This record gives sequence, structure tokens and C-alpha cells, in this order.
Amino acid sequence: MSSEANAVWSECLRVIEQHVNEQSYSTWFKPINPVRLEGSSLTIQVPSQFFYEWLEDNYVQVLKLAIKSTLGPNGRLEYAVVVDRGNSQNQPYVVSYPQGNNSTNSKKAPEKEDHKSPFEMQSLNSDMLLQSNLNPNYTFNTYIEGDCNRLARSAGFAVATKPGITSFNPLMVYGGVGLGKTHLVQAIGNEIKNSPEEKFVLYVSSEKFVNQFMDSIKDGNVKSFTNFYMQVDVLIIDDIQFLAGKDRTQEMFFHIFNHLHQSKKQIIMTSDCPPKDLKGLEERLLSRFKWGLTADLQMPDFETRVAIIKRKMQSEGIYIPDDVIEYLAYTVDTNVRELEGVMISLIAHASLNRVEIDLTLAKTIMKNIVKDIETEVGIDFIQKTVSDYFEIKLDDLKAKTRKKEIVTARQVAMYFSKEFTNHSLKSIGYHFGGRDHSTVIHAVQTVNDLMETDTAFRNSVNDLKKKFKMRSY
Repeated sequence: MSSEANAVWSECLRVIEQHVNEQSYSTWFKPINPVRLEGSSLTIQVPSQFFYEWLEDNYVQVLKLAIKSTLGPNGRLEYAVVVDRGNSQNQPYVVSYPQGNNSTNSKKAPEKEDHKSPFEMQSLNSDMLLQSNLNPNYTFNTYIEGDCNRLARSAGFAVATKPGITSFNPLMVYGGVGLGKTHLVQAIGNEIKNSPEEKFVLYVSSEKFVNQFMDSIKDGNVKSFTNFYMQVDVLIIDDIQFLAGKDRTQEMFFHIFNHLHQSKKQIIMTSDCPPKDLKGLEERLLSRFKWGLTADLQMPDFETRVAIIKRKMQSEGIYIPDDVIEYLAYTVDTNVRELEGVMISLIAHASLNRVEIDLTLAKTIMKNIVKDIETEVGIDFIQKTVSDYFEIKLDDLKAKTRKKEIVTARQVAMYFSKEFTNHSLKSIGYHFGGRDHSTVIHAVQTVNDLMETDTAFRNSVNDLKKKFKMRSY
């Protein structure tokens, strides 16, 4: 940048500052860089095509006023528009445009812009303008950390401490249903919102974002919609994958994303899969999603599930025996949401029926909730059927005894538990006296091997299989 161009643009900014509000000045004029001054022609660089078009549509008169006040009546303005930011091997690609003469623009500089909230457009509550749509119950204190989420939580806390400053911008958190994505990103938002810096934090689902944008097109409020989102300090978009196939919405989000990122505002997103697996999104959006950090949430391990159950019960002021906690943690090994649903049902039944929470009640509740226990072929049924068939005591299947006939029956029961239920290996082992997953693997392999070499054993297994198949119909 030449010193002459810098000096002229500084004078222009003094004029512009007198005719636009503080927010507009910060949003649309501070990011501009003067490039060169040739005679009475000043070239300024703007960060995107959208930025250039917005200036031409909304601020052409105030720019003309600033140029003519500084360079005289023959003063001219040209734009250098960054089309591609480039990389370490390639320089940014810039396209030049002269300032237009759009006769549809207002004849005088705008004094105040409309920043009406798209949330306010859908509500009679005027306070919606500054509401963040965050659930105050979603905090870091209520978010249980484990091996399944440690990276994402640590990155989230770093972002909450220094939003927009860390290299984790954007922060993309992905994972399956019910693993705590929304809880984590809202915890980040609440932490930032409650800090003394008074940042404007906004949480919105991608579905809501799409609907707001479509409504703004229908009502002619696109400028207002864009202005509002470009004021946000921290934007949290949930389930970004739902923008797939919505080209106009992706175009708008692309420009909002660029503006916020270039202004060092924090962007946080969630998705059901990593950026490389997202389908139906523009490549330029996907490439930007990879600028920051992508962190995954996995299914919680046993220890994390135990901690979740204990925290939930403590918050409700309810005592729950350790054997019930272990039973729930082993049996519900899918996601946090399903685990919380089971706990809510358990608490409700105990309260309404005025009974203590014990293992019997837990098993009864589980039969009505968990998918693999809804079927009549559950682990309990398999154990009883196998013990009756081999004429041994049911308790012996779970005992430590190593008698050959009991070991064989136990292995057969484990084999069928693996085949007819959706329990994990670790969960199956738990139901057989707290054995580990390697024991279950060995049992399944042993049964398969014996079926190939022992005809009588194979016939026994097939007889049992018929019972389970008939029961499952």
C-alpha cells in the first residue's frame, strides 16, 4: 500500500464516518485496504465479490461524497476485488472494477441502516434482537468429559476463553445422534455470553437459518437479514448438513461466513459427519470448514456413561444403587440421549409409583424403552432358555465355576446373545457375571469351531436357534 493512497483513504474515512452509524462503519469500511493512487483515481481492495456488490448497492453515494471531498470533482474510485484468497504457493486472485453509477441508489448518504432481527420478524417480542437462543442448562459444568469427547471439549473451552482469536476458527464438532454436540456448542456459547466482554452470541439451527432466509426473500428483507447476521460476534450453527442442496442459502451463508471470519468473529458448527463426507455442499464452503479445527464426538464409554448417570441422579437429588448404575451403563451403550431418556423414565416410575429404584424396576423400564430389549429375545430370555436346555441352574451361567458343562452352556448363551441382540460385547459380558469382551469373543469362536467338528453339539445349537427364531417372529 502506498503512503499517498493510505493518506487519501484516511481522509475518506473521516468523511464516511460522519454519514454512517458505528456498526456500519466497522463492518463495511474498516476491512477496506487502499491499494494505490494514480492521479485522481484511488483503488481500494475489498475482501469479496459480495462485499463489492454490497458497497455499490448501499454506499455508492457516501463513497462518491468521500472521494470528491478528498480528491476534488474529478476524483474516481476503483475496486480491487479478492476473488480467491490464494495459498502459500499462489498469490490471491484479484479482479478490478470501476465504481458504478447506479441511479437506483439514494441521492443522499444513508444515516441509519435496518438491522432488524430475523428472529424478531417471526416474533412480537422486540427483545429477540439480542437474545442468543441458548439453553442456560447447557454448560461446561454439566458436560461430562471422557475419552469419547476430550478433544472436542478442550477445543471448545479454548474457543470460549478466546473467541475468534485461536486457530480453532471455525470449530466444527461432528458425531452421531445424541452424542452431545448441541450441549457442547451451547456450553461454549453460554461461557462466552457470561464473560465480561459482552459479545453477541447467536445459536441457530441450520433449518431455522434456511427458513429465515427464505422468508427474507419473500418479504424483501434480505438486506436486513444479512445485516443482522453480520453483526454477530459468535455464530453457532447446528446441523450444518441440512444446508445440502439449498444453493441460494449456501451462497448467503458463504458471504456471511467470509465476513465474520475476516472480522475475527468466531464461527462454530455441528454436523453428523466430518466435512469430507458432507454431500450436497459447495466445495468452497467445505474448504472453509477445514480452515479451523474439526473434532469428533464418539459413543461414550462405560466409565463416561456411569459418570453421566451419577451426575443426572445427583442433580435430581435421587439415590440410585451402584448395581442399577452399572446395569444402565452396560445396557444403554448407544448414545447419551437414549441414556438420559431411560433415567427420566426410571425417575418418573419411581416417583409416581412411590417405589425405590432397584434392579428389578430398572429391568422393567428397559424392556419398554431400549430397542434390543423390546424384542422378546433378550439376554435374560436367552440365558433361561439355554440353562433349561442344558439342565443347569440359571445362576451358574453367571458364576465363576469352570465345570465343562457349565462353561459350554455359558458360551452357547453368549453366542446367541451376540446373534439375537444388539448388545455390545462388553454389555454381553456384563450380563454373564461381569466378564470382559474378550471372553465373549472367545465364546463365539469356540461355538463356531465346535459346530464344524461336533455333530451332536451342532444339532443342539440348531435346536436352540429354532426356539429363538420362533420367539422373535
